[in-house]
Amino acid sequence: MLIFHNIVNISSYLLQERNAGNRIGFVPTMGALHQGHLSLIEQSKQQTQLTICSIFVNPAQFNDPKDYEKYPLTINGDVEMLLTSGCDVLFLPSAKEIYPEGTLHLPHYNLGYLETVLEGRYRPGHFQGVCQVMDRLLKIIKPDVLFMGQKDFQQCMVVKKLIELTGLSTQLKIGSTLREADGLAMSSRNMQLNESERKRASAIFETLSWIKEQLQVGNVVQIKQGASHLLEERGFRVDYTELANAETLELINEWNGTDKVVAVIAAYLNEVRLIDNSILTS
Repeated sequence: MLIFHNIVNISSYLLQERNAGNRIGFVPTMGALHQGHLSLIEQSKQQTQLTICSIFVNPAQFNDPKDYEKYPLTINGDVEMLLTSGCDVLFLPSAKEIYPEGTLHLPHYNLGYLETVLEGRYRPGHFQGVCQVMDRLLKIIKPDVLFMGQKDFQQCMVVKKLIELTGLSTQLKIGSTLREADGLAMSSRNMQLNESERKRASAIFETLSWIKEQLQVGNVVQIKQGASHLLEERGFRVDYTELANAETLELINEWNGTDKVVAVIAAYLNEVRLIDNSILTS
């Protein structure tokens, strides 16, 4: 596996690969890798000739500085996992490389409704930060295919919008959420859970399953309220339990029985914020 730290060198290398006719797959990450990330690496290896993973903890997308400081850094283990997975290239830039002028005067992206609800509402500025780093990375790597995970459902929609706004030709492919044996979605943040919290964390998946069982045509407000109550009983501090149109992310209080629906949850276990989702209808 080749490791690049600067834009000039990786750009030169990728130009050679493109000229050789190789399709490029890209898996952007913030490190603290787990099997979910590796499943995206595997998808890229199956569908493209060259697979690139980036590791960059993006300061621009943390609206809480303490959250940025607590984010797990496991670079040695990450490199070992990428080597084992057969990843071809690791892009490991510094913040100075990505933001040579700093992060105070970065472009603004017109994301519309997408950044006003759910994560956009509870983490103001977060998706602007996501777009700032993804715009930069996509213009550096110029991948044919971008691979992301469904666990970050809203983020996937935001990046899809970014690709439309910037006119890039990259194709976005979304991989299924990988889960632990008890249903907990694999996430880098799981490393921050202590033993007791880890045992309780599966309640999020259990709540998503409960929502799916309860979903029926008509008013869904009581289902959303019931889901919050289930989590609060297990010691969570809930930001939201919502049902939304899976194509537009418009929040719904009534379901017509035909629209594709996604259930989305964000909740804290003490100081660790966990998110998850489940598409309830085909």
